[in-house]
Order: sequence, then C-alpha cells, then structure tokens
Amino acid sequence: MIDTATALGNFEALNSLSVMPNIVKTDDDTKLKEQTDKFEAVFIKEILDVSMKSENSLFPKSPGEDIYKSMYNETLSDQLSGKFGFSELLYNFLKQKG
Repeated sequence: MIDTATALGNFEALNSLSVMPNIVKTDDDTKLKEQTDKFEAVFIKEILDVSMKSENSLFPKSPGEDIYKSMYNETLSDQLSGKFGFSELLYNFLKQKG
C-alpha cells in the first residue's frame, strides 16, 4: 500500500492560496470548474505516465503491472487535479469569454 497523504497534504496547502475572487458561483460555474479540473487531470496523468516509466517501478513485475500503474496514475491525477493552477487559469479564461 502506497501512502500519498503527505504529498497530497502539501497540495492542499497550496490550493488554499487560491487567487480566485470570492464570487457566488452558479451551477454553470460549478460545472465549468469540474470540467477544467478533469481537463487538468488528463495532463497530470500524462505526466505521471511518462515519469513512472522506469525499470525501478513501485510495483513488482507481474502480468497486471501495467493495469496497476494506470490505476495508480489515474487515481493520483484525479486527486491532484485543480491544484496545479492550470485548471484555475483555464476556468478564468473561459469564464471571461462566456
């Protein structure tokens, strides 16, 4: 079992420094934010997929190794999405255009 709580805790602290103004969000704003977070998760997963390609893997060599890596990367990217700033940048850009 891999404990990612420490790493995720650091991102929570960074997320609290958000520069988004305190504006009442509508349902459309909430849906837009969810979509930009999901879009950011795709980028994070790609970065994790590339960075986790090594011979010294976290997971032992087994028939299901690729599946476990993919599941781990997807879960981690979902947890980290919305915390790197790309999602917020995209959200603010699309909000201005709308």
